[in-house]
Amino acid sequence: MSTPAPFSTKDRILGAAEELFAQYGFSGTSLRQVTSRADVNIAAVNYHFGSKENLVNEVFRRRMDEMTDNRLAALKAAVEAGPAELEPILAAFVEPALAMAQDRHGGASFMRVIARAYAEKNDALRKFLSDHYGHVLRDFAKAISAVVPELSKEELYWRLDFLAGSLTYAMSDFGLIKRPSGTSDAAHRARAARELIRFAAAGFRCRPVDLS
Repeated sequence: MSTPAPFSTKDRILGAAEELFAQYGFSGTSLRQVTSRADVNIAAVNYHFGSKENLVNEVFRRRMDEMTDNRLAALKAAVEAGPAELEPILAAFVEPALAMAQDRHGGASFMRVIARAYAEKNDALRKFLSDHYGHVLRDFAKAISAVVPELSKEELYWRLDFLAGSLTYAMSDFGLIKRPSGTSDAAHRARAARELIRFAAAGFRCRPVDLS
């Protein structure tokens, strides 16, 4: 029987950085802390990442690439199955993110990292996320717009922004609703997804109001 391969040096650095960024934030975490937690020297960080900025980016990339692929595959399936249905489109956005939040291998830490990204002003990180993952929101915006064409582009993106913020809150488990005793993580996640999708669908279907 073969034994699982040990984590590579790069994986150890990423895992340590993710935990520390979740705990102390990006500006509050030093490379020395990362090397100490990962039990490597600074040369290893420089070799694999070159800079702290690149390390931050890679912490996001290793989680978000997979989530992006899952979201876009689910979106494609939803649109092909029923192009006039809003809830499956929202499920394609919500469910892969909640599944990642429940990943036992650092998912919870990464959720706190995402919360840090919202809270801290980090223009370089925001540009990285926009450049590499901005197309995901655009694809979802296009699909949602086909279902609720009465929304202007500005209104649509306001509501998408609110959905993303609500999803981040739900993934971070900061809310009042905790997993009940005797309920599995999977069942609790499914309930959270259903409630958020229903809430978001009502928001997207709400008639625009002229505030001029």
